[in-house]
Amino acid sequence: MVVLDNLELFFPHILLDQIGGEIDPLGELVKALAPVCRALDDAAQLFAIDVLSSIIVQGTEVGIAIRHEQDYISLTDMVKSFDGGSALIEQWLKNKDTVLFLGVWEQIYNPGFNSPEFEGIKNEAGRNSFYLSAKKWIDATSAIGLHAKAGRYGGTYAHRDIAFEFGSWLSPEFKLYLIKEFQRLKDEEARATSLEWNFQRMLAKVNYRIHTDAIKERLIPLQLTKVQTATVYASEADLLNVALFGMTAAQWRQTNPNQSGNMRDIATLEQLVVLSNMESINAVLIHQGLAAPERLTQLNAIAITQMRSLAGIGAIKQLGKLPER
Repeated sequence: MVVLDNLELFFPHILLDQIGGEIDPLGELVKALAPVCRALDDAAQLFAIDVLSSIIVQGTEVGIAIRHEQDYISLTDMVKSFDGGSALIEQWLKNKDTVLFLGVWEQIYNPGFNSPEFEGIKNEAGRNSFYLSAKKWIDATSAIGLHAKAGRYGGTYAHRDIAFEFGSWLSPEFKLYLIKEFQRLKDEEARATSLEWNFQRMLAKVNYRIHTDAIKERLIPLQLTKVQTATVYASEADLLNVALFGMTAAQWRQTNPNQSGNMRDIATLEQLVVLSNMESINAVLIHQGLAAPERLTQLNAIAITQMRSLAGIGAIKQLGKLPER
């Protein structure tokens, strides 16, 4: 049997003199620390909130954050344009109807809600001496519908269901504009997600057809000369520029002094697709230890082949078109 000095000081639940087999100190340590780890994780979740976006409601910027994978709206921002400011939040929380609404919401969506504590608060609500802040509500009932945060992006946040209810209390008109702007934001996010998915799907189709022979001569890069391949370029970006466009960024600017941006800004969709492929291929060639001149020669040949393949694919033009609103 393994005997560890003072083990009982760390794990008092272990009776050393009654253990008939070997002690697994690591296993016992993991068991002992498990509740601590869970508590730390819960604490991190309690204070974690990321402000990701904002909307303008009747001239007021209102922050929207993600918590528990749900949208939370800043009540602190919502009251900025109202007389009373942040004090309005506590006034709303004192209302018995508000307490009932919050309690029902938590009972539906929060398995860890402290219902007995809620009953006590509910019985006190409505009295002149009754006081309830967001922090007090959260601490007493383990509520998740509200979130009070100090510091940067601090203030009181509420799940969108609760925020809309608060908006009704502030002003029916404000609530309607809040819902309208929030839905507009969600629609834009959905369009962006759809566009990204369509781009990836179309890109996969384009790459699948790299072996086709549709040719559009004006887009196909020229084969590089020996002088060009022997030149040492300042960066890998310029090496790719020369392989595809036949010149460095500086050379392009000298040739196009009145053109704003750079050569990649005015590149065709076909060229951008090939450039993306070349970046991945170049990384592999670097990993293989190939010198820059040899990589440049190979990348130029790849650019010519792929541009010949892509030039006749009409569907790629759709990648640059945003969906209609």
